[in-house]
Amino acid sequence: MSTVIPFSRPGQPAPDVHFQRTELNIIMSLYGRMVAAGEWRDYAISALKDVAIFSVFRATAEYPLYRIEKRPKLRNKQGEYALIAQNGQVLKRGSDLKNVLKLLERKLMKAID
Repeated sequence: MSTVIPFSRPGQPAPDVHFQRTELNIIMSLYGRMVAAGEWRDYAISALKDVAIFSVFRATAEYPLYRIEKRPKLRNKQGEYALIAQNGQVLKRGSDLKNVLKLLERKLMKAID
């Protein structure tokens, strides 16, 4: 899965970071299964200068249960995707979104059993 990062021209602001359609398909597939299991109820998407964030909520609340972050600048270092818990702890980081979300897939299997 390759991500195209447009270069900004001098004098223009850098473009915001967004999730690509393929990334959103992966995330929304997991989100739909977690909603069906009764674990999640709401989500929010943020596109900022350095990071795109998909936040999931158990109910409409002040703090998300999990944040799925995309930081293209970390692609060659730690991996551009991160799964972050409600307390800010990085649960998993990597360059493959499916592998990062496998931690939540395990939670889904426990919820269904």
